[in-house]
Amino acid sequence: MRNTSLMILTLALGVFGIITTEMGIVGVLPQVADELDVSASTAGLLVGVFALVIAVSGPFMTLLASGIDRKSVLATAIAVFAVSNAVYALTTRFDVMLAFRIIPAVFHPVFFSVALATAAGLVPARDATRATTRVFGGVTAGFAFGVPLTSYLAEHLSLQAAFWFAAVVNLIAFVGILRFLPAMPVERRHSYGAQVGVLRGGRIWLTILSVVLVFAAMFSVYGYFAEYLGEVTDLDGSWVGALLMAFGVVMILGNFAFGALLRRDPIRTVLLFPALCLAVYLLLYAVGPYAAAMIVAVPLWGAVHSGGLIVSQSWLGRDARDFPEFGNSLFISFSNLGITAGTTVGGWVLSAAGAHRLAWVGAAFAVAALATMLLRLRLDRVDRHRQGASTPAPTRLPTPDTLTPAEPA
Repeated sequence: MRNTSLMILTLALGVFGIITTEMGIVGVLPQVADELDVSASTAGLLVGVFALVIAVSGPFMTLLASGIDRKSVLATAIAVFAVSNAVYALTTRFDVMLAFRIIPAVFHPVFFSVALATAAGLVPARDATRATTRVFGGVTAGFAFGVPLTSYLAEHLSLQAAFWFAAVVNLIAFVGILRFLPAMPVERRHSYGAQVGVLRGGRIWLTILSVVLVFAAMFSVYGYFAEYLGEVTDLDGSWVGALLMAFGVVMILGNFAFGALLRRDPIRTVLLFPALCLAVYLLLYAVGPYAAAMIVAVPLWGAVHSGGLIVSQSWLGRDARDFPEFGNSLFISFSNLGITAGTTVGGWVLSAAGAHRLAWVGAAFAVAALATMLLRLRLDRVDRHRQGASTPAPTRLPTPDTLTPAEPA
């Protein structure tokens, strides 16, 4: 049991290092632009290109890695992130840094997909959701501590120190994978056609659409966190930084709370998430101009926001239960597409109507996500009703405790 906990902790640390690499750059873009003598918009490519590569390459890279020992895949991917951060710290050329943003972005969805499937496979089926929740804890810890610490190191020490920090974290995760994870050869390799065949069913595309809409709902507002608190609530930079940290810390607690809810009632928890998003955005719109009320609302926002990752992964996983790595890669790719869509639409609204209207953008995406989920469930119920007319009812229904996160009831 102790070894299993160490293995899951190692996977979570790897996820923490990857999120710190992916999102930490956001807080140090001004320093990158100055150090490498490029414009702010050019430096922004380091963020946009990373997300685009993840969205495009995720399922394909995961398919290519599907027949390789999982330990080798995880170790290789995290080593690429460690080396890339070292390159960021050493290079003085923007084109080199951009190239080493593209390379780890290719490995990003592979690590996530395999890490989630590995965590679920290390424990009994009834504990699989708890294991994947712990791995997702690395994401929330990355937002809560990795990203702010990267910015702090760049501001108070040097930009190079910030990148060396991320390199060391990824290196420790690499050593942990080599030390604690056993060899995990693929016992039965599925053909590429069988895995891609998951996408042939029309209804999975409703599930995928709902995942895109959930992440658009989350990041159409969160992506402009500083602008909202600065323009609408009129808080200064120190308050924004403190609330961003509070948001991340609460995300850690919320992540585990949603994991517990999923184990208890997966479907209702999935439907609850966009409903809570809607309620939070209505609250943000109402209290946005009032500093004291907004300071209270931000932790509530963080608690709800935290559930999007584990809820969406569980929801999409039910359609790819036979191919969990490929299903997880779809989640990574389409969630990044949702982030791109949400931040794009949010940016348009921010420019045209001001930051206060961002809450309505998030609310609209949340309503669309909930409607898409309900439509998918209605189609499932119609099928079960038709099958029930000609098939005897099962003597025992599965319960959430007997399902993996890829198999919600």
